[in-house]
Amino acid sequence: MGKIFLSIFVTMKVLLDINDNKADFVLEVLHQFRFVKAKTISPAKAKFLEELSGAIEEVKQAKRGKVKLQSAKDFLDDL
Repeated sequence: MGKIFLSIFVTMKVLLDINDNKADFVLEVLHQFRFVKAKTISPAKAKFLEELSGAIEEVKQAKRGKVKLQSAKDFLDDL
């Protein structure tokens, strides 16, 4: 019976906040690496991703018992 080798490549997504006057330079440097795919996104999409990341981190902290999340009932009552 032969051995099976399974390789899974994991990629990491990174959101960078770069001053406009340096963005072209940083993108040019990143494009020099064949293993890096870089693209620009709209400010609205960047804000959404930052807020989503913050929400995910808050849920992780709640699971660890570090913070207490508001119940759905309390949230709806506040509206």
